[in-house]
Amino acid sequence: MANSISISIRKDLVITVALTGAAAMAPLFGQQLVTGTIVNAALFLAVLLSGFRAAAAVAVVPSLIAVVAGTLPAAMAVMVPHIMASNIALAGIFTLGRRFGYWLAAPIAVLAKFAILTASATVVLSAITHGNIGVALASMMGWPQLITGLLGAGLVYALFKREK
Repeated sequence: MANSISISIRKDLVITVALTGAAAMAPLFGQQLVTGTIVNAALFLAVLLSGFRAAAAVAVVPSLIAVVAGTLPAAMAVMVPHIMASNIALAGIFTLGRRFGYWLAAPIAVLAKFAILTASATVVLSAITHGNIGVALASMMGWPQLITGLLGAGLVYALFKREK
């Protein structure tokens, strides 16, 4: 019994580290569409393979790495806590909603992430910037998040469907 628990914990740790690494490396592609899709796919995979706690790690660590490594524009550093919160919301809502079906839970989770980021970006970035700069920065936290969230969900669904 203890051995199976130990193996399960190690498996979850390996999955969490691998998905966190993939999400942390995604910004190196330099394209928001690719980066966001990879990060969102990693969040959905973490929930499916190891549960909410793994997904929470995947939700937080890549944003910290992006700030430290400089792959996130400096003006966007103020958004990191909001990005983390929206990623955790996506993982939590998807975790809770999975019992109702993948394609009910995933879009609701993506919409929640989109709503959190859009609202927080509008408020935070308009408070610290002037004119079109805030609008341009806030736009990164809007529709692209919705699109990459749905693409990430679709990618994971395709991977799992292929496995079955």
